[in-house]
Amino acid sequence: MAEIAPLRPAATVIVLRPSAPHPFEVLLVRRSDKVAFMAGAHVFPGGRVDPTDDAAPAEACEGFATLGRCTDLTAADEARYRVAAIRELIEEAGVLLARRNGEMVDADTAAAVRASLQPHVSFVAQLAAQGLTVALDAVMPFAHWVTPEIEIRRFDTRFLLARVPADQDASHDDGEMTDLEWMAPADALARAASRAINLPPPTWTTLTRLDTFASIDAAWAWAAATPIPRIQPGFHRQGDATIFTLPGDPAFPGPPAGGDLFEQRRFELVDGAWQPARS
Repeated sequence: MAEIAPLRPAATVIVLRPSAPHPFEVLLVRRSDKVAFMAGAHVFPGGRVDPTDDAAPAEACEGFATLGRCTDLTAADEARYRVAAIRELIEEAGVLLARRNGEMVDADTAAAVRASLQPHVSFVAQLAAQGLTVALDAVMPFAHWVTPEIEIRRFDTRFLLARVPADQDASHDDGEMTDLEWMAPADALARAASRAINLPPPTWTTLTRLDTFASIDAAWAWAAATPIPRIQPGFHRQGDATIFTLPGDPAFPGPPAGGDLFEQRRFELVDGAWQPARS
């Protein structure tokens, strides 16, 4: 029996901004074709939780009272995921969720922080040295995805919701990412259905959920109040096809989940891109 790869903690940020005539748009970044994980896919910004992502010093963070949405984590561990999400967002997309004197920072400050960040050094401490506090309350847990056991790279990933600050915009990092776009959820789903972009199933299902909300406030209220189940998808071969299943699909390997979690419960890998499939 093959050894199951260990899970690595990771955080992903679902960043929203107002955009008439749509209720809002969501930020998607395109991963480089050269990276090992999800090459070429459009995803939300994010990455691994680093050992230096502790919410310390505590006085350099705001929003501890909002912790507790992830009932399977301690407050300290949930804070680490939130710090990682905020760090990954500034590194990959140039958006900084931090405050100075109680006010969210502007684009110039975000750019200066991005240029100054040192790897493998406490993110919170680096911001504290510049007179900034990390806004833990600016991200809200939204979903919890775990990579199937068949994969050689496995992540225990928290998806967190955020709003782009009014005085900031996004820009990709020219490293792991090659592009970024703001898209209405319905438009992103339509482009994926036509194979103009490639959405991994967790991104696809998240966009489907986002498309049900009439405003950013409604999405935030849902995230702040709705239980967050741990979803480890099924993954198997069916003839020449690669199949990805979710709770509610007849072939899903785990127990049934309470409620109707997902509109689409099965995906098939077709010519390197995921597409919805029938059970």
